Amino acid sequence: MAPTGDHVAKRLVSGKQPKGRVRRYLRSTEAQVVEKRARNLLLLRGTRCSNPMTTVLRDLRSMRAPHAKLLQKNNDVRAFQDEGADSIQFLCTKNDCSCFCVASNNKKRPNNLVLGRTYDRRVLDLVELGVTYYKSLADYASAPKKRPESKPLMHFAGDSWHSVPTLRRLQNRLVDLYRGDPVDELVLKSLDHVISFVVGVANEGGEERTTVHMRTHFCKLKKHPDNATDVPVPYLRPCGPDADFRIRRTQLAAPDVWRAALKQPKLARKATKKKNQKTNLFGETVGRLHVEKQDIDKMGGKKSKALKVAHRAEKYEEKMLSEAELEKEKKDDGVDFERTMGFAEVE
Repeated sequence: MAPTGDHVAKRLVSGKQPKGRVRRYLRSTEAQVVEKRARNLLLLRGTRCSNPMTTVLRDLRSMRAPHAKLLQKNNDVRAFQDEGADSIQFLCTKNDCSCFCVASNNKKRPNNLVLGRTYDRRVLDLVELGVTYYKSLADYASAPKKRPESKPLMHFAGDSWHSVPTLRRLQNRLVDLYRGDPVDELVLKSLDHVISFVVGVANEGGEERTTVHMRTHFCKLKKHPDNATDVPVPYLRPCGPDADFRIRRTQLAAPDVWRAALKQPKLARKATKKKNQKTNLFGETVGRLHVEKQDIDKMGGKKSKALKVAHRAEKYEEKMLSEAELEKEKKDDGVDFERTMGFAEVE
C-alpha cells in the first residue's frame, strides 16, 4: 500500500520523521511541470450500483488497461460533498491514481457516472453524467479488440465544444481520461481505434437538453485499392463501447488552482552572444578575463614544511659557494703578495 499524506502527518506529529523510501515516494508523486507517465484511473462503485453501470466500469478498465484499477466493493462516496471528496482523495492517494470514476444508480439520479481528477492530491474538478444509452464491448463480440497501451484517435464534432465553457472543460477531461504514456513518435499500427464525440440537442417534454453521443470504431489500415499511394487507407468498424450521456452537475476548479495545473515549462530562449568569449577552429571555447592589478608582494600563501627545507638547502648552497669564493680570493691575494715582496721563485 502506498503511504498517504495522513500517514506522514501522523509521524511528524509523533516526532518521527518518515523513512527515506517514504520521502522519495512522496516526492515522485508530487505535481510535475512535465508528466513522464500516464495518469492512473481509479474506478469506484457507489453505495448502490446497478449491473449496467458495473459493466460501464469494466469496459473503462479494458479501455484504459493497464493504467486502471477497479475496486470490487461498494463505497459510500458522495463526490460533490466535502466528506466524499476526502474519501476520494484518500483512495486516490492510496492507489496512486490521479483520475477517478464513480458509478451509482438511484431514483433521483439513475445511471449516474461522475468523472473527476486530482491535482497535488486534491480534487481538481468534477463532471456528473447521466448515461441514457449504452452498448458494451460484449455486444460486439466479433469485433477486434484494441491492443494494450494503444492510443485512441479522438474526434470532437460540433462548434459547441469550443463555444460552451462546460463542454470545453468536458472535452479537456475526456482527453485527459484516455491519454496514455507520453511518446515522442507514433507508429501507424498503434492507432487501432477511433473515439468520436458528437454534441446534439434532444427535446424532452418541451425542454431542449444537450446530449453527447460517443461512438467507438476499430481502425484497420489496408493497402490503397488503386495503388495510388503507399499511404494505407483506414477502414472503420464499430467495436464499442457506445454511449449517450447528458451533463447533470459540474464542479470546476478555482481559477488560481486551474492556472497552476496548466503550468507549462518555459520555452528555451535563443542563445545570446556572450562577451569576451569565442570559439576557435577546433571547437574550443576561448575566453578573456579582466582581472584587477594584484600586489603579489602582499599576498600570503600557505607555508609548508617542504618549502622550509628547500629554503634551508638553498641558503646552505649559497653559503658554501660564498666561502669557496672567499678561500679562492685569499689564495690569489697571498700569491700576489709574495710576488710583490720578491719571495716568489722566478722561473
